Amino acid sequence: MQNYLTIFINGNPFNCNSSMSLFDLLTYLEIEFDSTIVEYNHSIIDKDDFRLLYIKNNDSLEFMSVVGGG
Repeated sequence: MQNYLTIFINGNPFNCNSSMSLFDLLTYLEIEFDSTIVEYNHSIIDKDDFRLLYIKNNDSLEFMSVVGGG
């Protein structure tokens, strides 16, 4: 059985463990939850759902950082 899968993060292929949730992936990548918007297969994902959503092969993720300034 395959223990990893390939997903696409901001258009680039990335291999990850097949049992990772979105929360696990963000933690692994050290991405700050509070300042990042996550688009999963063309839908914005609420932060409350990060632990419930499990990554599947060929999923597409876009990470967008929220930047303050003026």
